[in-house]
Amino acid sequence: MTVGLVIVSHSAALAAGVRELAAQMAPEVTIAVAGGTDDGGVGTSFDLVTAALADADSGDGVVVLYDLGSALLTTETALEFSDPDAAGRITVVDAPLVEGAVAAAVAAQSGTDLASVATAARRAGASWDGSGETGTDPAPDTAGAVRRTATVADADGVHARPASLLAREAGRWPGATVRLGRPGESPVPVTDVLQLIGLGLRQGETVEFTAGGDGSEDAAATLARMIDAGLD
Repeated sequence: MTVGLVIVSHSAALAAGVRELAAQMAPEVTIAVAGGTDDGGVGTSFDLVTAALADADSGDGVVVLYDLGSALLTTETALEFSDPDAAGRITVVDAPLVEGAVAAAVAAQSGTDLASVATAARRAGASWDGSGETGTDPAPDTAGAVRRTATVADADGVHARPASLLAREAGRWPGATVRLGRPGESPVPVTDVLQLIGLGLRQGETVEFTAGGDGSEDAAATLARMIDAGLD
């Protein structure tokens, strides 16, 4: 089981699109949507939100993301009428809808808990605008860090799907702190898919992994091989 996601939007098409994008990077995560009104119009629906919350809950918890303020109000109303035990497993996150959904989905795919998935979604906005805390991992001690270089093999560079694969793979070593960047530049946490995409790494570029903590040798070596071999 994994943490599930619910996308609440005023538009059914928008909710479905966000789910389609996030699911490409997290195929094993349940992403339920509550888009539009009961009759297909623009707005939100108590019944659709209630159903989506139930659909996404496997017992490990649910993270809810929404597009506009009234979507939050509908979600809060649905939670008030939910079973208290189920409601206790649900976290509503104020985050950019698309970026938050992608970050949360990748975190959930890695098997992290509800709090970590919610944190990944909250940090999604800061990943782009630099307005707040961005990293999900502390920076490793570079004095004793493991370093591995690799060359980007994918023709389209490290775009969304390769970045999500790297982030998910990095989650296999929860005791390791692994960062990726160009040599000589500030690296970003490999577990943060949005920051990875933001690097804009292109085919043929040399990149460097910097890792510390338990499993850092294996993590850096494995991730470097993935870059060298190509991910897409």
